[in-house]
Amino acid sequence: MSELKSGTIAIVGRPNVGKSTLLNRLIGEKISIVSRKAQTTRHRIMGILTRPNTQYVFVDTPGFQTQHVNALNRAMNRGVTQALAEVDLVLFMIDADHLDTKDREVVKLLPPERPVILAVNKIDQIKDKSKLLPLLAQLSELHAFAAIVPISAAKGSQLEDLLAEARKHLPNDELLFGEDEITDKSEKFIASEYIREKLFRLIGDELPYSTTVEIEKFELDGPLRRISAAIVVDRQAHKGIVIGKGGETLKRIASEARQDMERLFNGKVFLEVFVKVKSGWNDDERLLKSLGYE
Repeated sequence: MSELKSGTIAIVGRPNVGKSTLLNRLIGEKISIVSRKAQTTRHRIMGILTRPNTQYVFVDTPGFQTQHVNALNRAMNRGVTQALAEVDLVLFMIDADHLDTKDREVVKLLPPERPVILAVNKIDQIKDKSKLLPLLAQLSELHAFAAIVPISAAKGSQLEDLLAEARKHLPNDELLFGEDEITDKSEKFIASEYIREKLFRLIGDELPYSTTVEIEKFELDGPLRRISAAIVVDRQAHKGIVIGKGGETLKRIASEARQDMERLFNGKVFLEVFVKVKSGWNDDERLLKSLGYE
């Protein structure tokens, strides 16, 4: 019987490389929101996978920001650097089709004192796998990786290989969380994230970056959860866009978020969503802390 291993693993990479998709696929539940827009993830989120004799505690981090510098971006970058300083192992993700300057910026952050596994994502999109060889050679010169594992987070390809490599670098330890736990985040936090995901998916390109979600009420009424949530926008003009013609956009955001909540919480949800304006919220350190940003 193999000895018990348990440890923390930071998933890092540039924005939109598939970090949240990987976390959700490994855990088997949507605990980290996903959209095609960059910078969807704003918080550090732990996903816990417990196997016989191994507990993997993955830390999904925001994509490291190299531009759009405001208090929100600084908070997101702090989340990345703090995670790198605290974990047992780092999982660095890149796209299989290219290496760009944003990837190189993240490489500079990789701690030399911790093992780093390179996960080359989206290999399902590369028809000629021989094209991966020059990229891998280039990457091996950038950092002394403990292992390089080609994967597809979306398809679930070679994730067992990734877990096997990760296990080699976890300490021998007691479980960090209960065997049935899948995240360190509360239902209240996840509810706000599900609403924010719908904003990213249903609103135009730029507006979601000027929005956040504040849960004003989260009550358990037997098996029913009663939730009241405010979508916070930066400008009055944004309020109408989020609400939509005849309130249709806001209704759709609420309906789709509620369905996701009911699936994860395994119970009925009564969800009320409205919109309010807080000018300059994303560049106000005090306000960001009140909204749950570190």
